[in-house]
Amino acid sequence: MVKPLMLAPVLVFAAFAALALVGLKRENPNELPSALAGRTAPAVQVTPLGSGPVFGDDDLRAEGVKLVNYWASWCAPCRVEHPNLEQLAREGITIYGVNYKDKPGNALGFLAELGNPYAAMGADESGRMALDWGLYGVPETFVIDGQGNIVLRFAGPITERVLENTIRPAIEAAR
Repeated sequence: MVKPLMLAPVLVFAAFAALALVGLKRENPNELPSALAGRTAPAVQVTPLGSGPVFGDDDLRAEGVKLVNYWASWCAPCRVEHPNLEQLAREGITIYGVNYKDKPGNALGFLAELGNPYAAMGADESGRMALDWGLYGVPETFVIDGQGNIVLRFAGPITERVLENTIRPAIEAAR
């Protein structure tokens, strides 16, 4: 006679196997789901960083496609994606930067060294805005349409492959 407790390990294993199969069948297993996609971007709550312009809610709801990019000077992948952000800025894409939990001097030094692709930026020293946006970490980039709605959330560095296969199609969809 089989005791119910003897079946528990088999049932637990079967449940984990089923979850793994569901996860493997996702279209893009590296893509993080976002409850904000298709919704209005959360409020902008940044403080000035340096003497440059600061962006706000009205900027996100203005006409045209724009990106909101979370970054930090201490973030190695942020250095990797930086040339691609500069390329997008040269192409006329408006990028708003949110410096995440960083020291202002370090953040400004990062931009002085690598260039500043941001039309405007601000600091999120406490991480409060990042929580509202559902941030997992930096870098993280959001594509916003002309009505202020989030079209795409991309977690991780924008490499050339990501730029061509993910970001550019989202920019086109936002137009």
